[in-house]
Amino acid sequence: MKKTDLLKLTWLLLSCLFTTSIAMADDSNNPFLKPYSGKYQIPPFNEIKTSDFIPAIKAGIEEQKQNIWAICVNRAVPDFDNTILPLENLSPILDRVASVFYHYDGAMSTDEFAQMAEEAIPLLNEAANQVNLNEELFNKIKAVYDRRNEMGLSPVQIRVVEKYYREFAEQGAALPEDKKKELIRVNDELSKLFIQYNKNLLNATNSFFVTVYDENDLEGLPESSVNTAAEEAKARGLDGLWVFTLHAPSRLPVLQSAKNRGLREAIYKGYTTLASYGDYNNYPIIEKIVALRAEKAKIMGFDNFAQMMTSRVMAGTPEAATNLLLQVFEPAVNRSAEEVADMQAIIDAEGGNFKLQPWDYYYYAEKVKKQKYDLDESEVRPYFSLENVLNGLFTAAERLYGIKMVEMPDAPKYMDEVTVYDVVDSKTGEHVAVFMTDYFPRASKRQGAWMDQLQSAGLYEDGNRRPIVYNVGNFTRPAGDTPALLTIDEVETTFHEFGHALQSILSRAPYRSIAGTNVDRDYVEMCSQINEHWAFAPELLKTYAKHYKTGETIPDDLINKLNNASKFNQGFITTELAGAALLDLEWGQTDGSNINVPEFEATVAEKIGMPKEITFRYRSPYFKHIFGDDGYASGYYTYLWSQVLEADAFELFEQNGIFDPKTANSFKTIILESGDTEDPMVLFERFRGHKPDAHALLRLRGFED
Repeated sequence: MKKTDLLKLTWLLLSCLFTTSIAMADDSNNPFLKPYSGKYQIPPFNEIKTSDFIPAIKAGIEEQKQNIWAICVNRAVPDFDNTILPLENLSPILDRVASVFYHYDGAMSTDEFAQMAEEAIPLLNEAANQVNLNEELFNKIKAVYDRRNEMGLSPVQIRVVEKYYREFAEQGAALPEDKKKELIRVNDELSKLFIQYNKNLLNATNSFFVTVYDENDLEGLPESSVNTAAEEAKARGLDGLWVFTLHAPSRLPVLQSAKNRGLREAIYKGYTTLASYGDYNNYPIIEKIVALRAEKAKIMGFDNFAQMMTSRVMAGTPEAATNLLLQVFEPAVNRSAEEVADMQAIIDAEGGNFKLQPWDYYYYAEKVKKQKYDLDESEVRPYFSLENVLNGLFTAAERLYGIKMVEMPDAPKYMDEVTVYDVVDSKTGEHVAVFMTDYFPRASKRQGAWMDQLQSAGLYEDGNRRPIVYNVGNFTRPAGDTPALLTIDEVETTFHEFGHALQSILSRAPYRSIAGTNVDRDYVEMCSQINEHWAFAPELLKTYAKHYKTGETIPDDLINKLNNASKFNQGFITTELAGAALLDLEWGQTDGSNINVPEFEATVAEKIGMPKEITFRYRSPYFKHIFGDDGYASGYYTYLWSQVLEADAFELFEQNGIFDPKTANSFKTIILESGDTEDPMVLFERFRGHKPDAHALLRLRGFED
């Protein structure tokens, strides 16, 4: 039989099994069990019920099992077409249900959903183990890998083969049977602990609030913050009072602006002791996670978990990652000492008669900013309504990369406040991607901001598809007649997460496994962080920063203040970020025995020289990046690693002009469109013309000239 005939037979068999698996499902009306019929394959959110997830996951597992069998029983010599391509689309059902499930888990985790998720997570782990630990399947992949340079494959196809081989090996596919069983047990226990950690964090966040009874205690707070607190109190049946929560739009204005020191302290301590006591205490969960990760590393043949995780990315070792962090941490601490001295001087001048404490930092930093740069955030916020910021965001994307956002008011959405856009080529009108935004906090949404996708670009069972990407945030809601007014930090966050989105939206990689953000963890943040630079560029600010009441364009003197203050407080910002990254790496290098979480954190803080006025960016009980799942575990340092790349890359834009068409097109084609089609260092050097320069980050932060 010819190779082409074998290939047709394989896909015919897969097609038959696909039909069979749907027939096995419990509910024929389940929207996950058949291809989406709507425009661009957007999930039909209005048809999805919580009860649909478990049957669809089970049907997807069965479909995947049968399709794995089809690959393994194929008697033809393993090659790209009969082994690797089927892996790209192993279970369309699982693809559909898992993408919505993980999105809802972060953004729509109602009580009903959370209860269902406790059953779903172990099933999804089973689905992953079914693939990653299948020795027969791994042997097929290895057979292709061993012959990859003799099969006439393109360089991109060879990279896909190498990526599958590496990832299967990293997941334990090459382990002996007894080790695989141990790994399955550890992964299963970890997944249950992740569920409990996240549930505790969400419940702890939602259960804490501070009630203000005296209007005088609100002195200094912006009007929008006071109005939001009044609405929160009213929603809780406390008319006439004010309630502040730990969600960022409520917490940060208090820390930055509240004159009442006791109110600042209450909010700060509420946040920094989050999920650290009572029914929602994450300390015991963390202790178990750390011990299991140490055990997992031993099973995989590594000395510790950090060694295992860094071996998979650009850093290579925890020592290399730590060395990079310390290069930045030490000058940042020195700068933070200068910042603390400036703040203490103001306290003393005002007759404060106290030493600066962590809950004072934001408040007095704002005073120093006002004193040094005459910049008051409350003066800036009226120009940054969410609508205006999005106009600026989309204008920059069109000027740089030739894409336009066209709102789709009739598109399916899971919440009314979600906005859906058709991303089109601004010259041809050709469809490029779907982009969704979900920017306001609610009880069912975890804190923070993030990007992900419901559908990747690449080759599917029915041909090539374009991506469906979303950004989620927790920004200040509109209050009364005042629209959502963003802080400077929230404006940066909007541009940051859209930078992630751009890497998926613009991806032209031919296969899903290497498309968009499917790149090394310490490379993926470059695209998000470089996009922040356009947020406050004067050339762009003049087009979008309009006063929400008067429509007046932001004046030049305010733009100058913003940019003069751009390096302000970088000691604090860099110290808390690098400190958290160093804490993460220390967690990954412990053997997991006799752990006491507060003592461990205190030991690390003393070891690295963490200033007493600054705590870690996230303390362990709410450090979701590293304990909510394995996503950034022993990898939080990648934010700073990527900042070296983006700082160096942006210097090229600065040299040529931030909207220079040639530079923008080079960044688009070499970086944003390429995904993981080539080694990231090769791509970076092709764009920049040299290896990354770590001093570019020190220059960006103002630590070097």
